[in-house]
Amino acid sequence: MSTPVALEDPTAPVVGRPRRDGGQSEAARRILAAAGPRFYREGIRAVSADAVMADAQVTKATFYRHFPTKDDLVAAYLATVAAAERAAVEGWRAALPPQDVLTAYGDHLAAQTCGEGFRGCPFLNAVAEYPDPEHPVRRVADDHRAWLRTTAGELLRAMDVPRPDEVAVQLVMLRDGAMVAGPAVGPDVVARTLHDAGRTLVEHARAGRTGRA
Repeated sequence: MSTPVALEDPTAPVVGRPRRDGGQSEAARRILAAAGPRFYREGIRAVSADAVMADAQVTKATFYRHFPTKDDLVAAYLATVAAAERAAVEGWRAALPPQDVLTAYGDHLAAQTCGEGFRGCPFLNAVAEYPDPEHPVRRVADDHRAWLRTTAGELLRAMDVPRPDEVAVQLVMLRDGAMVAGPAVGPDVVARTLHDAGRTLVEHARAGRTGRA
């Protein structure tokens, strides 16, 4: 999920200063709707707060009331992307067996990485732009990547795959590689390679448990 989830979506977090009833402020929604695509397309540090204000048609006072710093806006942007991805995966988990969840994620990833306007993983992009692991933006990115590993581990554990946490790290590494290779090879190749490599990792883990080479 490379662009922010629509803030009308019930899975989306409330960003900025909420309304009195706790709902999403229209001004904050406009600010994030203006910022998210530009952060993803142009790079986070390349987009100024002034450019976002102009696109969203809000004053500085309004902007800083909702997002005291640009980094607060960046963190909100990443949080909405994370919310969209988590909602999609949880939807698959509610409807599909664990192995099919991994397949569905691979198919979606292949389509995304080869889609128009793809600019890489937004979380890896943020990690590259925010090298300090203690920075609030970096923590949002790292938390989501930890969720990816944890979720993959849970699915593998449900499939009775040995060493699920180790294999989960390997699957996330495959995901990251697909984010880089996808635009050059096409969605069918990405999907097939992801599925083949993922099965190989699972089979290898199971072979290790039974003592086969």
